[in-house]
Amino acid sequence: MNAAGPLAGKTIVVTRPRAQAAPLAEGIAALGGEPLIFPLLEIAAAADPQPLAAAVARLADYALAVFISPNAVDYSLPAILARGAWPAGLLPAAVGQGTVQALAAHGVAGCIAPSERFDSEALLALPELAGERVAGRRVAIFRGDGGRELLADTLRERGAEVDCIACYRRSGPPGGVAPLLAAWRAGRLDALTVSSSEGLRHLVDLLDAEGRAWLQKTPVFVPHARIAENARALGLSNIILTAGADAGILAGLGAYNWSA
Repeated sequence: MNAAGPLAGKTIVVTRPRAQAAPLAEGIAALGGEPLIFPLLEIAAAADPQPLAAAVARLADYALAVFISPNAVDYSLPAILARGAWPAGLLPAAVGQGTVQALAAHGVAGCIAPSERFDSEALLALPELAGERVAGRRVAIFRGDGGRELLADTLRERGAEVDCIACYRRSGPPGGVAPLLAAWRAGRLDALTVSSSEGLRHLVDLLDAEGRAWLQKTPVFVPHARIAENARALGLSNIILTAGADAGILAGLGAYNWSA
């Protein structure tokens, strides 16, 4: 830990799923902060494995395979690669750079992804997803249960045949929010980092009146405008919008005026 860093003496909550929390937590520690890992979403394999098995069986029929998150990679690639090598004619696509890296870790290269904004809108703006490129072709979207339908709906409007494959499911923190309340009461919770609107909704739903009052006072750093909008809709006002991914969150934490 860097005792002279900009986050010295600050406890920052990392709410990413546990498997994705370490890089951000390490970055906070490098800036002098004390990371408190508290996943707002627990990730597990989909309750029904059949949709994934069916997609794997016909993978070579697809022209494009989109992975919504690193979790989508982790919960689908082992089944895909257990059947054989990645099909030569199948173009992989990802919403964010973390997902690109997760694919690369499994040996899947040549992935297309946005280079700045990391969302469905930015992915849809890539030339490889234009109407003339996807019309009449099959697209597989590997994702969690539920989620936004914008990507699938837009690709269908562009003439693609789209299958959405739920390969993992999300749930709220199983142990409740007692650790956060204890940290707030002890005066050692200075900020939260939140990268999921769904996770933030889980948190607000689980907090009692005391917890919501603490949350209202606490800076909440979010890496996407849509999450900021959802936070405001949930009644939060102390929201700091950062650039995308862990690097953007860390830059926002480092630049924040903690004495204000």
